[in-house]
Amino acid sequence: MKDQEEYKIIVDDVYKTFNVYLDRANTVKEKILFLFTRNKKQKREVLKGINLKIKKGEVVALIGTNGSGKSTLLKLMTKIIYPNKGKIITEGKLTSLLELGAGFHPDFSGRENIYFNASIFGLTKKQIDERIEDIIEFSELRPFIDNPVRTYSSGMYMRLAFSVAINVDADILLIDEILSVGDEHFQNKCFNKMQELKNSGKTMVFVTHSMQSVKRLCDRAVWLCEGKIKMDGKTEDVVDAYIKATS
Repeated sequence: MKDQEEYKIIVDDVYKTFNVYLDRANTVKEKILFLFTRNKKQKREVLKGINLKIKKGEVVALIGTNGSGKSTLLKLMTKIIYPNKGKIITEGKLTSLLELGAGFHPDFSGRENIYFNASIFGLTKKQIDERIEDIIEFSELRPFIDNPVRTYSSGMYMRLAFSVAINVDADILLIDEILSVGDEHFQNKCFNKMQELKNSGKTMVFVTHSMQSVKRLCDRAVWLCEGKIKMDGKTEDVVDAYIKATS
């Protein structure tokens, strides 16, 4: 109970395994070989005994090379997927930006998708009515807000998704690489907003390959390597060790 009061996120001895199925054959030779490997699958252990505690108001970066388990851990925190072993406890309302355009209906307008997305995050129609102008204003998409989102660029998707996510009064914000999309102006605007959310006591976890962003925003960095935590500590120390090891 004490842990749940002190920490916003507790990751307790978490393991996650995925099944990887062998590709089907294309050539005659492959088809003959495929007769002996049909329906075979391989298990890939992505996370191997992760233990992590994140306090209220902490801004934590998950860093590591591709395939190290960063995005999988973030998805487990949102409960999009579940661990094979171990548990994850989150305390408070949570919002996430994990996949570009996830939760958007391509044939709905930007305005309609704001209502749809914000309602998923738990806002009532009245609450969305009160915030929609702020969401549109922050997104800088007013000329396009009534167009179908299938006509949006990836940068426009990100603007809309981020603008909704920061207006749902969540205690925890989870972000996966989405801020690498779009122009420098809007990226800076997002980071300034995240700094503002940090100063207001929000808890944030984000995955990024931008070490400059990590140093700029985070109190702490967690370096994942082959499904395990290699280092967890002050941002400068972890980032410097990671850069040295990977350069």
